Amino acid sequence: MKSPKNSTSIVGAWKLISYKIQKDNEKAIYPFGKNALGSLIYTDSGRVSAQVMRSDRPKFASGDQMKGTSDEIKANYEGYISYYGSYEIDKKNGFVIHHVEGSLFPNWEGLGLKRFFKLSCNRLTLIATAFEDGSRYVATLIWERIL
Repeated sequence: MKSPKNSTSIVGAWKLISYKIQKDNEKAIYPFGKNALGSLIYTDSGRVSAQVMRSDRPKFASGDQMKGTSDEIKANYEGYISYYGSYEIDKKNGFVIHHVEGSLFPNWEGLGLKRFFKLSCNRLTLIATAFEDGSRYVATLIWERIL
């Protein structure tokens, strides 16, 4: 495996180590399970591609993705998220914005998703915050560099 020329850069391919969401001071939840899988790719030309999924998604009995039952489709849709687009990075303030062009969740298309980041050796931590019903939610995704 080749090391990137600049290991202080987020450019490269990353695999998901963990994904959790914490609401205020409550116990963390794992929306895709504790064994979630994922891939994150940043190119040096400013493109991003991200996928996160449950590791225990059910297979379709028919073997045809266009012929899944309602339950199969629901379980797989709720167990997977992906998007792609461009990104811009603000190293001084420690965040990256993913400009979503296409997503499994269409509501994200056209949005800029702001993620604070910490880069340490071969680990990249992305942190997103949201407020809903007066509560603060913090999503933390930890990635390990694979290329």
